[in-house]
Amino acid sequence: MKILADTHSHTLASGHAYSTITEMAEAAAAKGLEVLALTEHAPKMPGTCGMFYFQNLDVVPRMQKGVRLLMGAEVNIMDPDGTIDIPEDTCRDLDIVVASIHPPCYGLGHTAEENTRAYVEVMKKPYIHIIGHPDDGRFPMDYEVLVRTAKETGTLLEVNNSSLRPQSSRKGTRENMLTMLELCRQYEVPVTTGSDAHVNVDAGNFVNVREVIEYCGFPEELIATTNLEMLKKFIPSLGNAV
Repeated sequence: MKILADTHSHTLASGHAYSTITEMAEAAAAKGLEVLALTEHAPKMPGTCGMFYFQNLDVVPRMQKGVRLLMGAEVNIMDPDGTIDIPEDTCRDLDIVVASIHPPCYGLGHTAEENTRAYVEVMKKPYIHIIGHPDDGRFPMDYEVLVRTAKETGTLLEVNNSSLRPQSSRKGTRENMLTMLELCRQYEVPVTTGSDAHVNVDAGNFVNVREVIEYCGFPEELIATTNLEMLKKFIPSLGNAV
């Protein structure tokens, strides 16, 4: 299985990440990637960049080191109503938008029903392309509703490499990932692969992703990042001229 794209990574602009755009592009090229998404943490994440960063991304060349860059954001899901922290007009100007739940922004202690509703409401927004790391046991949810909604809305669900690191603060990730993947297989819902790299050596690092995909025998034809034509259907900006 050849993974051609990494749809979730960060540069030092995110505050708790440590590499530049150029360093990330170089690392992606060295890994043989054709596409790298740089999805900085949105403004409500402590320590990240401000709104002007996202509104000025048109100045960044989209081809660097032979790698197509998608410049975007990892927006924060703020509450069970699916509120996010970047306005719609700014989101629509980005190449890619990942939406994720993070404790500093969403909090802990919500019910499974509330968490499920948060994801469902976010996926109803047509400018959200990906749900980031929907695998954290601190935020229980109804995975069947998640997968069925992803199918209805054309949203990609992410298999996140960082979630499977032994040092990850996320809980129960492997078990939850396997549950999600089995439902994606059942409902024929494509997934995407994100390194969630916060330093250049992890750009395009899918060691953990490959292990879990191979373990459950997930079909390659449902992995959007192995086929750029498929990926374009979910991330239309990938088809834009650069």
